[in-house]
Amino acid sequence: MKTLILIALAGLGAQLVDGSLGMAYGVTSTTLLLALGTNPAVASATIHLAEIGTTLASGLSHWKFGNVDWKVVAKIGVPGAIGAFAGATFLSNLSTEVAAPVMSLILVSLGAYILIRFTLRGINRSNLGKPVRKRFLSPLGLVAGFVDATGGGGWGPVGTPALLASGRMEPRKVIGSIDTSEFIVALAASLGFLFALGSQGINMTWVAGLLIGGLIAAPIAAWLVRHIPPRLLGSLVGGLIVITNSRTLLRSDWIDAPDATRYAIYAVLYAVWALAIVHSYRQYRSAKALESADAIAALAAERNVVADADDVRVTNAQPIGAGRPSDPRD
Repeated sequence: MKTLILIALAGLGAQLVDGSLGMAYGVTSTTLLLALGTNPAVASATIHLAEIGTTLASGLSHWKFGNVDWKVVAKIGVPGAIGAFAGATFLSNLSTEVAAPVMSLILVSLGAYILIRFTLRGINRSNLGKPVRKRFLSPLGLVAGFVDATGGGGWGPVGTPALLASGRMEPRKVIGSIDTSEFIVALAASLGFLFALGSQGINMTWVAGLLIGGLIAAPIAAWLVRHIPPRLLGSLVGGLIVITNSRTLLRSDWIDAPDATRYAIYAVLYAVWALAIVHSYRQYRSAKALESADAIAALAAERNVVADADDVRVTNAQPIGAGRPSDPRD
């Protein structure tokens, strides 16, 4: 029962992050399942089965709040589904001994990407409003879908930053479109796992726990996307994923690091994570202060223009009675 509650809470937290950041539901939930000793292929299958429901709820919520570009959903979702089906088949045919460190390595890489991307870089807005081309979206969807299935997550970490970096869409529409298209990807990945594995080893109670938590969080996350600072959240989630999966990787047969080495690496990772969070928070505060200063300057400039216009009208106005024909009685 405690495990089920923990899984439901993880699903809720993962969906809050995913729905407001556009990524990390899969990598966060898969990290938990791997920590519980689940087979990597079964963990990914469990996550994707739960995501069929959570992504549907998330997509509907984002659509309700006007966060979805349906053209982008179609252009990236179909190639993503193809990549996800291929990735699920590939992972299902790997042995557990090979799959566990492979998945941990993918998750560490994705976590590091999220951490670096949101800690060090802002959002490029110079191309905002320009159409996103199919020749960019199709390969992106194919790669993101494959990584998503083999890593237990990756659709958001690959797709969201790429679309944000293009600067052609509003951040909220990037997140809403990625979350909505993930429904197709989750469905294709689930079919791939079911064809390759059957239902063997998949705990439907765990699927239900993740699903319930995600369904509760989906509408909240769609609302939060308008208010939460993505930069800070990205640093928090990215660091958590890196540290958690580094533990699995360092203890694997690939590395099998001694205790002293592992503890030293953990200390460095925690220090870097703390610095990243502090830096992101400071950058967020600086950006907010700059936006406020720009808004105040713009308002002051607007008032000055209005005041100058009023002065001109007063100067050019004639006194009352000026220009009136003289009256002999005056």
